[in-house]
Amino acid sequence: MSQLCIVPVSFTQAQAFVADWHRHHRPPRGHKFSLGVACGAVLVGVAMVGRPVARHLDDGATLEVVRVATDGTRNAGSALYAAAWRAAKALGYRRLITYTQAGESGASLRGANWRVLAHRPPRPGWDRPSRPRGTEHTPRTLWEAA
Repeated sequence: MSQLCIVPVSFTQAQAFVADWHRHHRPPRGHKFSLGVACGAVLVGVAMVGRPVARHLDDGATLEVVRVATDGTRNAGSALYAAAWRAAKALGYRRLITYTQAGESGASLRGANWRVLAHRPPRPGWDRPSRPRGTEHTPRTLWEAA
């Protein structure tokens, strides 16, 4: 088996990969940067990093991993989370966060040395017919890169 390697991906490539492989979310509409992980010549995962969704966390020094999707290749998720933090730091950001939904183990995040900051209760909902969000009423865990 080939070794995993972090590779550049365009926004369009990342969106397409998320559309094909993400379990419960559609691709985001924007990003600050995206990166991929390849096994040999095959793209096996992507991470999309953007501004924090929560307004109070959008302080100019914080970014959020808004999507990670893999095809199930072992350690691909951890490689992406670790690389996203290295890239964010290299760009001058001081904090990188992400969320998992209830029922997700966070194994990739723990493997990349992230830590749990908080457990969030379900939100009452901002779902609208014109813009379905799909995560309301789901408890979430807030993680931070360490």
